[in-house]
Amino acid sequence: MTDNPHGAMFRAIVPHQHSRVTYAELFFDLVFVFAVTQISHTLLAHFTPLGVLQVTLLFLAVWWVWVFTSWITNWLNPEKTPVRLLLFAMMLGGLVLSTSIPAAFDGRGLWFAIAYAAMQVGKTVFLWISTPRSRPLARMNAIRITAWLSMSAIFWIAGGLAQGELRLVLWAIALAIEYVSPAVRFWIPRFGASSVADWVIEGGHMAERCALFVIIALGESVVVTGATFAELAWSAENLIAFVTVLAGSIAMWWIYFHIGAEAGSEQISRSSEPGRLARLAYTYLHMPIIAGIIVSAVADELVLKHPGGHSDLKTVISAIGGPLLFLFGTILFKHSFRGFLQLSHGAGIIALGVLAWFASGLSPLVLSVLTTAIMIVVAVWESISLQSDDPAEQDQ
Repeated sequence: MTDNPHGAMFRAIVPHQHSRVTYAELFFDLVFVFAVTQISHTLLAHFTPLGVLQVTLLFLAVWWVWVFTSWITNWLNPEKTPVRLLLFAMMLGGLVLSTSIPAAFDGRGLWFAIAYAAMQVGKTVFLWISTPRSRPLARMNAIRITAWLSMSAIFWIAGGLAQGELRLVLWAIALAIEYVSPAVRFWIPRFGASSVADWVIEGGHMAERCALFVIIALGESVVVTGATFAELAWSAENLIAFVTVLAGSIAMWWIYFHIGAEAGSEQISRSSEPGRLARLAYTYLHMPIIAGIIVSAVADELVLKHPGGHSDLKTVISAIGGPLLFLFGTILFKHSFRGFLQLSHGAGIIALGVLAWFASGLSPLVLSVLTTAIMIVVAVWESISLQSDDPAEQDQ
């Protein structure tokens, strides 16, 4: 690819040709299987208002470092040895990051901050160096991104050195800086903002990368289900709970993948501004989808361990909140490329809201059965309604 006009390290983007996800990228993703597991277990162990806030911040950080890496490997070619070595170095950082999650607000906060800042700034500097001077707009884009991430890194490190609530505040500021930066197109004084046209991406690759992260989250849910059930006595109640939580994961897979994932991939591949759609649909709107799966995994473990009795607040919040987050994310994700809100998803959100009023009086098992039933209805409803080729008749 020495004749690649984008640069020797960049992907050669061929019109109407999908760039596959490479084995190096899949290998890199293994670190984030561990990270998702750490997040769900940390949430389960610290299910208090403060604990939920802290875990939410950690989740947002994990998602952001992964999705920014996906942008980098969309621009750069992981088949090139230097880019592969970058991913392997990122794996080391990701393992330090992941192992620090349970104690990120205790003794390992500085380790978490150093790993995160090094991953974010390091890969962006690599992009900057890899962009040839013959592409001044792309090079300036890399410089802008580096400037924003370097500024947030100051707050990450300062938070790692701080203690208690001050750490939470400083890390929240760092995240705010990073989450705002794409929305303002990485504006910096004197040099202004990047143009969305500068974000030339291969849309199908970005869609596939995010779909694979959904698989990671669902896979973690299945692992939790299997590992928890393996330690239980095989009673009728436990077997029903096991089948129910697995059916819930399958329903989530169906809602996301059966029609939505492929339609999103086709839309972004045909888009005249794939960078703009990738920023909205895949960078921002996938966050509640992934968060919903993780919270549902927490509910699954609670239901499997304690299927009987009345549902406590932790079980109600996770059992209802997980599917709610997931449906909220998917309805917005599909709206971003379909242009209309799925009636099936909206009905599911309303049904879960109604169920929340009565949830505390139900057993965890019954609550799980009902939430799973709602998700199955949403999946079936969408599948039937979208069989029509006429968009005006879809999901009506």
